[in-house]
Amino acid sequence: MKRNVAIIGCGQTKHTSRRRDVNIAELVSEAVYNALEDAKVSLREVDAFVVGNMPGFEGIAQPEQWLGEWIGAAGKPVLRIATGGTTGGSVGQGGYYTVASGLHDVVVAVAWEKHSDSKEAGATTGLTHVALGNIFHASRYGLNLKNLVATSVVGAAAGVAVYQATFYMHRSGCGIEHFDMVAAKARRNAAKNKYAHLQWPGCTPEDIAKTEIITYPFRYGHVCPASDGASAIVVAEETIARKKARQPAWFKGLASYSDEENQLQSENMGGVGVTDPSEQRGCWLSAVKAYRMAGIDNPQKEIDMAEIYQPFPSQELIFAERLGLFDENTAWKALEKGETDINGRMPLDPSGGVNATNAIGSSALQRILECALQIMGKAEEHQVPKKVRNAVAHGWGGVTNYTTVTVLGDSPRR
Repeated sequence: MKRNVAIIGCGQTKHTSRRRDVNIAELVSEAVYNALEDAKVSLREVDAFVVGNMPGFEGIAQPEQWLGEWIGAAGKPVLRIATGGTTGGSVGQGGYYTVASGLHDVVVAVAWEKHSDSKEAGATTGLTHVALGNIFHASRYGLNLKNLVATSVVGAAAGVAVYQATFYMHRSGCGIEHFDMVAAKARRNAAKNKYAHLQWPGCTPEDIAKTEIITYPFRYGHVCPASDGASAIVVAEETIARKKARQPAWFKGLASYSDEENQLQSENMGGVGVTDPSEQRGCWLSAVKAYRMAGIDNPQKEIDMAEIYQPFPSQELIFAERLGLFDENTAWKALEKGETDINGRMPLDPSGGVNATNAIGSSALQRILECALQIMGKAEEHQVPKKVRNAVAHGWGGVTNYTTVTVLGDSPRR
């Protein structure tokens, strides 16, 4: 770590199913200018931009060539990053490294997706093969295969997540009712977040349980939306950060690992693969490295809240354990006790998370942005009631293999 770096401004758009009033460039510029206003930074003071979305989803190659002028990037260095579902997390980390290296002093990191413009049906069909491979592994371990074969048709992220969920249920003892609880919590939290997509005040697990099973163990009410939206953060070196922000959100530790074996779920696909798709060892490795860099020895005591990439409710529980926030196979028990609520011991996804808002290219950056808002005391109605000194943001994507973990704090790492 060459020098201390902080987030001094956050900006995002309202997320909906269809932002037909704007094109992509206009959508992205909303988030950028909201972030600049929050940071009290002018375009003249911005040295460079780091940008990203899911390439090809909207059918536009090199979108930064189009939207660059809209966000004030003309004549300035622009770095485009794409790592699948983790794109936003990689963009946020790219913003950090660009400043920490000494290359630039003030950088805007922005990520987006406009699904209503998307012709993405073919973009994720390769994951069908991953889902098919999981069927063979699941059958070997005597798991409940009810409706599992049908998920090979789903392909995409859901076609992978159902296997994660089923394996997690098998080894941890949690049930589908716990997924109902996570989804209901996401809807309630989102109702307090003016930027969130799926908002449902007073949503209960019973409300979610009334929705139909689409592929075991997921109900319709468990599934994240496809959102139009963008998120941006302003990243600055220490002297500028202290001058501009009353309470900067400091980068303390970050890491990313690619767990390639998650793509090799059966021997006939060229590799041994993992036997448990909920293992997610890449997340554990990322967390260990990020905590070490941040000087965090006991995340269960030193982390105050987390924003987890959880398009499906099972993933909030799985990844909370992989992030070291709960002991193995116990996150669902903490959920039952209310420990993961906004006012609980370890609030998870107080913004509603990806389960409530999913502009894919932006979703992992939103996790970093939301942790920053909590540390800066700017989360408004979904601000957790306790003082947030350290927060962890998680991203999951690539081709189900890639994880980003970012630790933010109210003071820089010593």
